[in-house]
Amino acid sequence: MANRKKQNQKKSKTASKSGNANDTIKIEKFKLVAGISLIIIATYLLFAFGSFLFNAGADQSKLQINWFQLIKDSTIKVENITGKSGAWLADVFINRWFGLSSFMFIYLLIIYSAKLIHRPVKALFGKTVKTVIAIIWLSIALGYIFQSKYPELYIYPGGSYGYHISLWINALTGKIGTFFILFFTLITFLIIQSDSFFHFLTPNKKSKKNPEGDYIDEATKANTKNTETSGFSLSEEAENFKQNFGDDTEIFINDEDERLTNENNNADGSSFSNARNINSSQTNQTTPRNKSEDEIISTKSIGNENDTDDLEMTVEIKEEQTGDIKNKPMEDYDPTLDLSHYKYPGLDLLEDYSHLKSEVSDEELIENKNRIVETLKNFKIEILKIKATIGPTVTLYEIVPAQGIRISKIKNLEDDIALSLAALGIRIIAPIPGRGTIGIEVPNRNPQVVSMRSIIASKKFQETTAELPIAMGRTISNETFVFDLTKMPHILVAGATGQGKSVGLNAIIASILYKKHPSQVKFVFIDPKKVELNLYSTIEKHFLAKLPDAEEPIITDVEKVKATLNSVGIEMDRRYDLLKLAHARNLKEYNKKFIERKLNPEKGHRFLPYIVVVIDEFADLIMTAGKEIELPIARIAQLARAVGIHMIIATQRPSANIITGIIKANFPSRIAFKVASMIDSRTILDQPGANQLIGKGDMLFASGSEVIRLQCALVDTPEVENICQHIADQQAYPTAYLLPEYVGDDSDAPGAVDLNNRDEYFDDAARLVVLNQQGSTSMIQRKFSIGYNRAGRIMDQLEAAGIVGPSEGSKTRKVQLQDEYSLEQLLNNI
Repeated sequence: MANRKKQNQKKSKTASKSGNANDTIKIEKFKLVAGISLIIIATYLLFAFGSFLFNAGADQSKLQINWFQLIKDSTIKVENITGKSGAWLADVFINRWFGLSSFMFIYLLIIYSAKLIHRPVKALFGKTVKTVIAIIWLSIALGYIFQSKYPELYIYPGGSYGYHISLWINALTGKIGTFFILFFTLITFLIIQSDSFFHFLTPNKKSKKNPEGDYIDEATKANTKNTETSGFSLSEEAENFKQNFGDDTEIFINDEDERLTNENNNADGSSFSNARNINSSQTNQTTPRNKSEDEIISTKSIGNENDTDDLEMTVEIKEEQTGDIKNKPMEDYDPTLDLSHYKYPGLDLLEDYSHLKSEVSDEELIENKNRIVETLKNFKIEILKIKATIGPTVTLYEIVPAQGIRISKIKNLEDDIALSLAALGIRIIAPIPGRGTIGIEVPNRNPQVVSMRSIIASKKFQETTAELPIAMGRTISNETFVFDLTKMPHILVAGATGQGKSVGLNAIIASILYKKHPSQVKFVFIDPKKVELNLYSTIEKHFLAKLPDAEEPIITDVEKVKATLNSVGIEMDRRYDLLKLAHARNLKEYNKKFIERKLNPEKGHRFLPYIVVVIDEFADLIMTAGKEIELPIARIAQLARAVGIHMIIATQRPSANIITGIIKANFPSRIAFKVASMIDSRTILDQPGANQLIGKGDMLFASGSEVIRLQCALVDTPEVENICQHIADQQAYPTAYLLPEYVGDDSDAPGAVDLNNRDEYFDDAARLVVLNQQGSTSMIQRKFSIGYNRAGRIMDQLEAAGIVGPSEGSKTRKVQLQDEYSLEQLLNNI
């Protein structure tokens, strides 16, 4: 009886689960049908409204009769292309209701249909409210504008509602009053909804820049002028204050200015701001702002309420306050300030696959357990204990064998257990490190989709303190797996075609984009296949780094790849020089000192973002260029960790001639998707296992001696496009992050330059170099809008002529002439 009850309970539980799944599918089907219906209705109304604009005069008399009579009488014909129904609906919406603003109803139908068919729609309720307000306002405004012409029109621009409401407001306030009411409501709506319009109307909030790039408070400017015209001069204490704090100290005239400026600097519109760990940000495109000498140095104004003088501002620095002012620390440098309004990508950009969630049934667990025990018994292996851990793709069965059973004996039964379970991808871990058990991984019959959305939204990823956090997927125990790229520090990714390698790269890149500001990290994308990483070209000015002469943000040409990798090597050397001068051991320490203003930008110091080099098809590069590619990669992998440069290389051919000993030695962290053979698995992981994976994102992550099985998070191409478009639509830097110039060994030597065959820009370039007292190929390239090779030849000619000195590596060339008079004499003698 007890067994029957248990069986009945299990059957009812299984039935309830299947019932819930069926209900979910029915709901999703209903949503899809409803969404498609709304799209059809919106399209029909668009044609009806559009046709009405051209045929309203011809159909006007026919639309005045009763609706039922219009439908019933087949002799009545209308000109509207959507027939009598469309003509009648257009007349109701446009003439009888809200006028031309009725077209906005079509927009509402489209966004609601997009929501129903699971397309990302941000702030649906907010969009609805704004659209309704816009419909009502525009209807009244058009009714007001065309009020006098309504009797002559076939189409009422504001509709009947707009016309009568405008008449009612006219009666109350007159036409002038109606105009001001409409104008006031429009301005109020724009101020509330648009930050840019708000800042346009409030220029006193750091809206202007001086020639040096500093934001200047307009109130401070005005007070400066008033103070100077009043004959007021700073006291000796103020001069001491200036000497102690330097010219880049930012002063506020009153408490309100300080509050508003702090709010502006700390603005953050991201839905992930609470969980985000921003320790550093900013590229080499900006340095700490240096104030000009004529800016006011003062403390907060100390006014007297009973003061009757005509001075608009009084600045006092009391002797007893001087000591406190001197000891006041400078405000930390904020690298994110150039893009202070940057909004991080939101969860709504990613697909939600929760409706596809599947579970491993109790029947499946019991059946697999019994088959494992039975198979082992057939080979006279006794089991003391067995436990199951359910994962998204596979279930781990941990067994404890009886005393005296050799582990190798169980390990050799891998194929027999797979045959017994009728399953592919059986993997035996003998033993599981640190547990004293033997693991048998068995694929689930219905694998679960691990969405990138669920991984990004997880508490583990949101609260991580990692410098470059990567959320790869879920472990065999359904835990979110997050690691820090800076501690890897380089990753080798390999797997057969179609097994999830590109999706894994997208998951790595998306993790960083969701967590880091554009000033904190830059990507160098190398894609010989030209299609895998091309999606990220739209975020060039936010997150990408490239050579100064590179036309495309994604490097695809092999020659450009060689130049880019060598340029990254030069950047690495420069960073080590900066760390040496700053007495810092790694990038984190260096940036911390820079943020605390302990390093002087005039000595070459700058905020250093992390650089992540991603190579999608490494095998193609090795086959094409060989050592020319392998050696710079090996050098970067050996040395670049401390200066924040990290590499991720991927290949679908994990053979020994591609993944050489040099590469393996410098890439301790490996990601292996399913491969064809055990030899390939050993090439990647130094052990078998990758050949027994089941594909579709099933992967092994090896860091050191530990190997973890994961189900990679799914981030599809449309999701990547949504993320990139969200970033690309925002304010960006003027250019991509520019890597150092690299001149190959095959370039012409300056000694071989023929000055009789000078470039047409030679004279202008010489004057530019002498005027700026700085010799740089990239400066010539930008100034004259010419290619990098031509600019390099001009620089060689300048060197041969004695105008600039020889190349000094990463430093700019020294200019030999000090004034334009000497230059003109030299040019006349050439």
